[in-house]
Amino acid sequence: MTSVTETPLRLTRLLLGCGTVAGLLFPVLSFGQAFTRSGFDLRRHAVSSLTLGDLGWLQVFAFAGTGVLAVAFAVGLWQTLRPGRAGTAVPVLVGVYGVTMVGGGIFVPDPALGWPPGAPAGLPEQPSTGSILHTVCGAAAFLSLIAAGLLLARRFAAQANRTWARYSATSSALAFVLTALPWSEGSASIRFAVGAVLISGWLVALSWRARREVTPDR
Repeated sequence: MTSVTETPLRLTRLLLGCGTVAGLLFPVLSFGQAFTRSGFDLRRHAVSSLTLGDLGWLQVFAFAGTGVLAVAFAVGLWQTLRPGRAGTAVPVLVGVYGVTMVGGGIFVPDPALGWPPGAPAGLPEQPSTGSILHTVCGAAAFLSLIAAGLLLARRFAAQANRTWARYSATSSALAFVLTALPWSEGSASIRFAVGAVLISGWLVALSWRARREVTPDR
């Protein structure tokens, strides 16, 4: 029979495990479609544009499912990382990531660059409100996890955990360089795809580490 003290611990571990699923769900579904949907070219089309077309619901699910799981993960982090500045801010930032990922599934980009099949060959002269909101949600999602990674890097460094400090700082810095700096527009889809892999991988690693730390010794 499960004891009273074991029940909340198991719930916390379940919430922390949601971070692993969240970090895997988005890249697996995104790249699975990117390399199989006819007419899609990752060199020209943003991963988020997979929300369009007959199978667009799969990418909508990738966004929304990842977001809901990330919010659950944030709750688990809230229970395990506090006290401290990073212990409070990081769960909030991961929660923001989750909410904005859900928003990225609700609001979708405009058809463009020949995607989905039959769409105009160029970019729309005036983006729709939904497309603008999708871009805002995407930017907020990236920036929130980048900030969370930098805050945790500082916390790890203060704890003399150099490996995790370097990993968090490097992942965040590379994601920022790839997605926030003014690069050529022609490389945007590839850069954002790589950035998504970086922050998703960091989310999986953080989930694994946090879950291991609350696992009782047997």
